[in-house]
Amino acid sequence: MVFKRLLGSLGVGAPTVDTVLEPEAALPGGTLRGEVRLKGGNADYDVEQITLELVARVEAEHEDGEAEGTVAFDRVSVGGGFRLAEGAEQSVPFAITLPWETPMTELHGQSLGVVLGVRTELEVSGAKDKGDLDALAVAPLPAQEAVLEALGQLGFGFSSADLELGHIHGTGQRLPFYQEIELSPAPQYAGALNELEVTFLASPAGLEVILEADKRGSGLFGQSGGGDALNRHIVPHEGVEQRDWTAEVDAWVRALVDTRASYAAHGGGHHGGHHGGHGRSGPGMGAAVAAGAAGLAVGVVGGMVAAEVVDEIGDAFEGEEDEG
Repeated sequence: MVFKRLLGSLGVGAPTVDTVLEPEAALPGGTLRGEVRLKGGNADYDVEQITLELVARVEAEHEDGEAEGTVAFDRVSVGGGFRLAEGAEQSVPFAITLPWETPMTELHGQSLGVVLGVRTELEVSGAKDKGDLDALAVAPLPAQEAVLEALGQLGFGFSSADLELGHIHGTGQRLPFYQEIELSPAPQYAGALNELEVTFLASPAGLEVILEADKRGSGLFGQSGGGDALNRHIVPHEGVEQRDWTAEVDAWVRALVDTRASYAAHGGGHHGGHHGGHGRSGPGMGAAVAAGAAGLAVGVVGGMVAAEVVDEIGDAFEGEEDEG
């Protein structure tokens, strides 16, 4: 889906830009390919620089509630230094590397409701404008998918996914936000967990998996109730097929339940605010996702299909630009 805009700051008759991404979903740490298509205006213009900016719709929790905003998490120059003749058409191909912590937006080809975009900024004859905005689709890494599939096999159900502003203490997190994937408990854990949240922090060295339990029952900022519990696990990118993920992930969850029980037994509250600006909300873009019987295969319910989630990215980002 392409959102084409006239370069308003250059006036009527200015060049237009249309960025087209490859249709396949990209991977965290992988290569995003596409091309920037330019069409000249009613005069010759010097194209000084073409920049791609990766943006995300992120939630932030504060004392009065929650707010949403757009966060840019990478900028890459992909061309420039040429003259675009009047009415001429020119394409600039690109291949950029996504940050390893880029959130996933889909699972088994269906949207999770997380909104990412690629914004094209064109600097032409001394004037800049954000001329195009495209939805960015990101699929999980093999290890991420293996963990989620194992949770699905154990009986956990997919509830929602969102992006939270802040940092998870004690991790190697590099982006200013992190992704939370919220799951309803498997039947065998229903008495011990209100919910399970999963965060993946990928790097070239491997994948850090953070599991957190019972945040919903902890009150605002986790200051009341039985308290949260979390644990972290490092897994390599290699050898995904050789591991018994269901048994391994089940052991992780059991350890988390034991940690949570230990907190409760000792009267412990919140474990120390491991997230900066931590909070959660319902499904992004109004979509709710239900778990499939064989793993976390998702189907969007509540009157919104995946295509509609993608269609709304334009309104989500463009509305903020208009406010600015």
